[in-house]
Amino acid sequence: MENADIKYLKVLATQYPNIAAAATEIVNLKAILSLPKATEHFITDVHGEYEQFRHVMCNGSGAVQRKIEDEFGSSLGIPEKRTLATLIYYPELKIKQIEGKLTQRENLEDWYKVTIFRLIRVCKNASSKYTRSKVRKSLPKEFSYIIQELLHENSMVPNKQAYINVIISTIISTRRADDFIIALCNLIQRLTIDTLHVLGDIFDRGPAPHRIMDILCDYHNFDVQWGNHDILWMGAAAGNDCCMANVLRLAMRYGNLAALEDGYGINLLPLATFAMETYADDPCTLFGPKVEKEDCTYNAKTLRMIGQMHKAISVIQFKLEAEIIRRRPDFEMDDRMLLHRIDFERKTITMPNGKEYELKDSFLPTVDPADPYKLTDEEREIMNKLHRSFVSSEKLKKHIRCLFRYGCMYTVSNSNLLFHASIPLNADGTLKDVSIAGKTYKGKALLEKVGHLIRTAFFAEEDNEDRPFAVDYVWYLWCGKDSPAFDKDKMATFERYFLKEKELHKEVKGHYYSLRNEEKVCDMLLDEFGVIGTHRHIINGHVPVKTIQGENPIKANGKMMVIDGGFSKAYHSETGIAGYTLVYHSRGFQLVQHEPFTSMQKAIEEGQDIKSSTQIVEMSTQRMMVKDTDKGRELVTQINDLKKLLMAYRTGLIKEKSI
Repeated sequence: MENADIKYLKVLATQYPNIAAAATEIVNLKAILSLPKATEHFITDVHGEYEQFRHVMCNGSGAVQRKIEDEFGSSLGIPEKRTLATLIYYPELKIKQIEGKLTQRENLEDWYKVTIFRLIRVCKNASSKYTRSKVRKSLPKEFSYIIQELLHENSMVPNKQAYINVIISTIISTRRADDFIIALCNLIQRLTIDTLHVLGDIFDRGPAPHRIMDILCDYHNFDVQWGNHDILWMGAAAGNDCCMANVLRLAMRYGNLAALEDGYGINLLPLATFAMETYADDPCTLFGPKVEKEDCTYNAKTLRMIGQMHKAISVIQFKLEAEIIRRRPDFEMDDRMLLHRIDFERKTITMPNGKEYELKDSFLPTVDPADPYKLTDEEREIMNKLHRSFVSSEKLKKHIRCLFRYGCMYTVSNSNLLFHASIPLNADGTLKDVSIAGKTYKGKALLEKVGHLIRTAFFAEEDNEDRPFAVDYVWYLWCGKDSPAFDKDKMATFERYFLKEKELHKEVKGHYYSLRNEEKVCDMLLDEFGVIGTHRHIINGHVPVKTIQGENPIKANGKMMVIDGGFSKAYHSETGIAGYTLVYHSRGFQLVQHEPFTSMQKAIEEGQDIKSSTQIVEMSTQRMMVKDTDKGRELVTQINDLKKLLMAYRTGLIKEKSI
């Protein structure tokens, strides 16, 4: 045995100090290998839709309903099953509703008894894939012992029935039933989804990305593959003014001031004051927020103010972006500098294609035709104040650090390659060389370089010579044509606001988006990232699948799964649905298609659930076990190391110690 092996085994011996301890762990690990694979959930492009996101997480994309059906079948009526499901989703709120209806104490005690017994049955079902040790680690500390007893004792055995009844009766008599039920419901939710993969774009459009991040930062097991909207916020937190302006513009466009003000404490008063003064006589009709009437909580005066703020920050954004474009000619984005092309007398603009177009709005009082990209003194002061507000937001720092801790540009998990948007390709399907600071990168190396730059922008010290470029490049990742998080020829923000010609609004996608339909291209990408396995896949989002037009999210003979189904309300009319989730359990893959969620209040009061339909994507003839997963391969390595430790003990190379 090599000296290096002996050194490693001596370290391992500190954890397993004798033959008995090592042998017991081998038995434990081998047993785990024979358990069914735990359930993974994949979700993408949630875009701030907190209520729908929370509900999908609570119901496990319909898994909780299935467990209730498995346990109770026809022995419970549909209303009772709905009530039980809603209780599991929203235990605190549902208990209050039920307690309000059950006025007599004895009726409430009966409800407690029946409900706890039912929840224990569902919890046993949800925990059946896991070892007792893993379930024990998931238990709330205050009820850990009690739940273990109820989960692992058989109430059908006469000697145990009275024991279990006394436990439940005592929980009720000590007035701990509410807390116990809440703990059980949360445990069921936790056991239903073992691992959550979020394939990017948590932020923007929807009203509460900060509340989604609150859930994720406390979630038991998840990872994130950063999307361009996430990177935009990461850039804003790193101090990139262009990213801040884009974040603010999108908030105004979708009327989401609460996410900025209440969520992250961003002070919008200086921008509001400036906008109302600058555009006092401008109706700003092109800049009214995109808010559905039924969702609008603003009065007419506030809507007008948001429109003014929207226009003001848009103009500031165009100027700030020009600063980076001039500073970084290697970004090759001169075609995105458009303010100098405006003829204010004729109210037209000559676009890079050489054609002249009439502007829908030419009132831009802060744009000096002689120096159109120069910020006015007021604009500069506003950005200085906003800059301080963004970089000093403790809540934003916490959420962005969470994204760094659990996120990256791509992940390989159980023979699946996960990333948000694209791997830039040439027209012939080969990997595209992308130039970054004078060097070229492609494929896996490109994503790793990009990830390094994002981290440098946020974590590097101010005097780090690499930081200024990294901070600028984060903005490029938001909208640059060779950005793997975007991969379109342009972001046509100016055109959508100021020009009526629809052909100018079009953003031409990179070759990846058409070539991903080809199985050989997917295989090439999987090889590039070292993804192995008989059944391997690429899973991503970014571009909504137009289900309403018959587009299939499953592409390349099953090698590619595009699971952006339009979670955001802004996309519902385009996709015809309200998002997908992909579920990967021991039997295979299921794609769950969701209809729009009504509201949390409706779910609690009326038992309304998200209407979802499930499409079988790929089912295995043999059930997938832990031994077939990445975790299983790690466990096999640990078992082999422990076997070497046993041999070292038995041959005397390492001396046993008592525990």
